[in-house]
Amino acid sequence: MKPIDELDWKILAALQQDGRLSNVQLADAVGLSASPCWQRVKRMEGDGLIQGYTTVLDQRLLGQSEIVLIEITLERHEGYQLENVCLQIAEFPEVLEVHITSGELDCFVKVACDGTRGYEEFLKNKLYKVPGIRSSKSTFSLRCIKSSQNALIPT
Repeated sequence: MKPIDELDWKILAALQQDGRLSNVQLADAVGLSASPCWQRVKRMEGDGLIQGYTTVLDQRLLGQSEIVLIEITLERHEGYQLENVCLQIAEFPEVLEVHITSGELDCFVKVACDGTRGYEEFLKNKLYKVPGIRSSKSTFSLRCIKSSQNALIPT
């Protein structure tokens, strides 16, 4: 992989602001002509630096007004593979993120649901049916101050 230079950083920052920029718009934004800009983007995609493009949805407008952060601890580690439990949890459509963690908990999960009743249904009908979970601790998000898929910190 080729080292990332200042122009690559500018391209990445512009794409994080608006992943729908046309190549011409992107090139103008970073001070390049269209062809070299396109080549840089394709190189970064090919190197795996840019892994894809996504659409950010407003969960509230989709009827999933509550974001719940869940800390999960497993019963024991013998017989239960942490990654397998996390993969099962990740299959639920309400789940936005699953992280294997260090420290006292085993994983951290972010869920979107339709209020407290929706969350109760998620717990009863999905999460609590995953074998190996000893305990969970839930925290409702009151408001999100920052949400970003990636941290863009130039070196």
